Parts: sequence; structure tokens; C-alpha cells
Amino acid sequence: MKKQRNIRTRLSVTMIGLTCAILLAVMAAFNLAVQSYIRSRVSAQLSEVTKNISEDRREGEPGPRGDGRFDDRPDRVTGAEYSAAVLAQDGSLKLVLHGSDPVARELASYVSDHEVPKDTKGKVVFLDSGTYTISVLQDPMEADSRLLVYADVTSITAFSQRVNLILLLVILAAVVLSVLLSRRFAGSFAKPVQTLSEFASEIGGGKLEQRELHYRDTEFQKLADSMNGMVRELNDAKQKQETFFQNVSHELRTPLTSIRGSAEGIVYGVIEPQEAGRVILCESDKLGSMVEDILYLSRMGKGRPEGKPEPIDLREVLSLCVSEQRVEAEKKKLTFEYAFDEAPVMLSIREQDAQRLFGNLISNAIRYANEKIRLSCRQSGNRAIVRVADDGPGIAQEDLPHVFERFYKGKDGNHGIGLAIVQSVASAYDGTLRVWNEEGAVFEAVFPTDDRV
Repeated sequence: MKKQRNIRTRLSVTMIGLTCAILLAVMAAFNLAVQSYIRSRVSAQLSEVTKNISEDRREGEPGPRGDGRFDDRPDRVTGAEYSAAVLAQDGSLKLVLHGSDPVARELASYVSDHEVPKDTKGKVVFLDSGTYTISVLQDPMEADSRLLVYADVTSITAFSQRVNLILLLVILAAVVLSVLLSRRFAGSFAKPVQTLSEFASEIGGGKLEQRELHYRDTEFQKLADSMNGMVRELNDAKQKQETFFQNVSHELRTPLTSIRGSAEGIVYGVIEPQEAGRVILCESDKLGSMVEDILYLSRMGKGRPEGKPEPIDLREVLSLCVSEQRVEAEKKKLTFEYAFDEAPVMLSIREQDAQRLFGNLISNAIRYANEKIRLSCRQSGNRAIVRVADDGPGIAQEDLPHVFERFYKGKDGNHGIGLAIVQSVASAYDGTLRVWNEEGAVFEAVFPTDDRV
């Protein structure tokens, strides 16, 4: 398990690390630039000066101007001062051509002690007296001598060290500043997170009360708004659930009362057993249908039920649903009118789902129709359109937006499950539902048919 740290610590460590990394990278880049400068500019000019001195020595002159000085050469372009001396083969100093005798002796000692070979060019040497770039080559005038040409780059390295010191101080100041700023910024982040965490804990504990939360940061405000929205939805779901239990309890009480009354009638001999049995069977069917609807709606709420959709003719499904409910329709002396396409209206759907959807729409129409029910099934482009209309009183305007909500029970409604099943099935197959009033209530289901059949 990873070690947990609070936001303040993580932000502080991140800012300090990032600041130090950037400044250290700047320091490293600066030092590389200085070294590159010494290697390229100083060493290149040192080589040029060495060449000139070698030519002068080869010609037998003591210096470029005959006086041991070569100030007219381009040896001060970089700010480095060039000097020269003649060394013996063992590295001991023989002659100072230009420059300080103590420095020449110190460099000669270094060349001797470290056995610096001939043809050494641009080597950086650190001595007590300063920092130098040296070149060692065969003296063209004397075969047993070596020519030492060197440039004092102490000022350059001193400048580099001063800049490094300044950068170190800047790093230290940046670390302190990062700590202070990170603590302040982390506090501004941690407080909203802590508040929202407490809000989430309250929601998890069942305290569904909205909070007035306002933040400058868009992300925190969106999260707060989402959590308040979740509270509203949970309250709505809780209210619907309570309404559902009340409705279901009422719906269950009636058939259970009838079953109990019929059973007592048989026990006490006040009702004919055959008549009581018919009542018990009828009410048991109602109970079974209600329980089955609840279980089906629960399964649809978890996603499309198992089973592979198959192409079926929606006209046949509608006809089958009418046949199954014809007895109820005949009790109310209802008639059916059909407006079906002559060609099959195919849709890839599980037959059980189609029967549930259209069966509930037809059952709802039978409950409210006065004389007739109109069924329409047609193909329009790449859409299958089914309508179920009745000539009843229609749906109250205040109920129209809610008829497909789970457990919503309008005036003279049942238990608020049937039309919720219709909505769940339609959504599972990318269908859309509409409802409006004409002579009565009209329900329309539209399904896309491309790539389904």
C-alpha cells in the first residue's frame, strides 16, 4: 500500500523539487557554457598564439616584436592574458618569454610533476595562484626544449564561481518561497476537498441535505454542483421509492384481502368452494403479474436482459398482445382498429421485451378506453413507428411529463410500473417515446431499424 500524504505536503515537495531542478539545471548549463567557452574560445586563441610564438621562435626572434611581447596579437579578445616560457625536456623552467616568473615556475613544476606530454593543447590547470589553460609542444628553436604557452583564466572561473554562489543563494531563497507559497496554495486546495469530503460522508450516512457551496475554482464548483445534484436525485428517488411502496402496499392489500376473505369463506362454509377458488385464482394472477413486473423492471434497470435480439415483425407482436388481452377488452366491449403497413415492419429485439413494451401500452389503453383502441404500425425510412391510441379521457396535463417515471401514479393509475417498463425497454433498444392527447391518450414508440435487421 502506498504511503499517504496530505495535499499540502505533496504540493510543497513538488514545488520545491521542481524549483530546485530548474535552478540546478540552469547552474549546470551555465557551468557547461563556461567550460565550453574555455575549451572553444580560449583554447582556440591559445592555439593561435602558440602558433605565432612557434613561428617567432623558429625565426630566432625573442618575441613577435623583438622585445618578448605580443600585445598586437588577438590574445585579449576573450579577456584572458597569454604568456609563454621555454621548458627543458624534464619540465624545468629555462626561460620566461612573457609573463610572471613565479607563475611560469609553478606551471613548469606542474608539467614536470604530472609528466604532461608534448602536443598538449588547451589543458585546464588549477594552481594556488589561479586557473590556467596551457599548451605544451616541441620548441622549434631548441630540440631539447619544450614551449609552454598559457593563458590566465582565473577571472573567468572566479566569475563562474560567483554566479554559482548566487545561484545557490537563489535556490535557497526559492526553496523558502516555495514552502511558503505551497502551504498557502495547498491550504486553498485542501479546505474545499475537506469540505466536499465531509459533504460526501453526510450523503453516505443518509443525510440528504443540499449545501450552499461557492468556490473560485471551476473544478471544485462543478464537483459541489454535481454533489448537490446527486442529493436532489437521491431525494427524488427516495420519495419515488416511498410512493412506490405505498402504491404497491395498497395494490397488494386488495387482492390479499380478497384471497383471505375467500379462504375464510371456505373454512366457515359461507362461500361455495368453487366460487372462492375462482376468486383466489384471479387475485393470485394479479399478485403474480405485479411481482413479475417489479422483477422485470429491476432486471431492466441493470441493463439489457440476457438473450440475443432477433428480427421480428412488430405487426405480429401487436396482434399477439391484443389476443392475450382480448378477454379484458371484451369485458369493456372495446373494439380494435388497425392501421398496419402491408409489408413487414421488422425490428431486431427480444420477443419478450417487445411483448412487455407493447403489452403494457395496450393494457394501459384498455384501462382508459371508452369504446375503441387504435393501433398503428408502419415503416418510415429507417424508423419503425408504433402508436397505441384510446378514446378515453386522456392524461391530465400535469401528469404528461411524468407518465414514464418509475413508480409515478397519476389519477386512476395502477401501481406506476407498467409505463416505466415501457420506458426501460425502449431505452435499451435506442427507442424514443412520446405521449399526447387527441381524442384520448396517444402513445408513440419510434425505433431505429438500420443495422438491426
